[in-house]
Amino acid sequence: MSASLRKERRAALAWSYVFLVLFAVIFLTPPLYMFITSLKTSAEISSAKLPWWVFHPTLDNYSALLTSPAYLTFFRNSAVVCVAVVAITMAISIPAAFSLSRMRFWGSGALATGVFLTYLIPETLLFIPLFKIFAFVQDWTGIELMNHWWILIVIFPTLTVPFCTWIMIGYFASIPKELDEAALIDGAGYLQVLTRIFLPVALPGVIAATIFAFTVSWADFLYPMAFATSIDQMVLPAGIVSTLIKGDVFNWGQIMTAALLGAAPPLVIYAFLMDYYIAGLTAGATKG
Repeated sequence: MSASLRKERRAALAWSYVFLVLFAVIFLTPPLYMFITSLKTSAEISSAKLPWWVFHPTLDNYSALLTSPAYLTFFRNSAVVCVAVVAITMAISIPAAFSLSRMRFWGSGALATGVFLTYLIPETLLFIPLFKIFAFVQDWTGIELMNHWWILIVIFPTLTVPFCTWIMIGYFASIPKELDEAALIDGAGYLQVLTRIFLPVALPGVIAATIFAFTVSWADFLYPMAFATSIDQMVLPAGIVSTLIKGDVFNWGQIMTAALLGAAPPLVIYAFLMDYYIAGLTAGATKG
């Protein structure tokens, strides 16, 4: 290796570290500040002395939230909603993606593109029509759909199913066709091809779609604020804002604590499954 090439590689490595450090500083500063604030009392936060230092650390904010019936209700509602949304999303997206990627039929390509374009419609344009639909259902059947946490299980798949289907279409398309052709020749049905060949091979794509569905249903803010207004019906993002912000009074210590505790489940999932998530998104972005 020539000296000039080694010099260029060292320069490239140095610049890589510079941008990596810059990236880490930008993205780790907010959660670090949140953690520092969560260890402060309200009096110390209000004093505004050295905001990056804790003079009298305390865990009162954590104990207050973890023993709060309202916060535990928010957490339980979010967990139940997320598990149900992920199950519904996978039950719809996996067969849909398999059909659109392998069972070719007239209009399958346009339908696959339409599925993805559906995801691009912002939810800010959808919640008013959903209000109208729920009002019509209530007038027609007498069933009240508003202000119930379980209605989010019906609403969130409108956000998760299109994108998860698109991810898995790309991943299924990356699997060699010889695998399913050989299985069909041996007498296997399409359901057997899906369950015994595609799902084991496409596990990274399925995990990526699952993580996405969980993240959306766990962190979404607009739909919970619009469709669940009672304290006992709220999920975590809406509940934090509704109970810890009263008028112009912000309980910053508990707000930061609640945000950190709420971010813990997605953080743990990403920490253990990041490789699968990246592999699934990469295949979904480059194939199909």
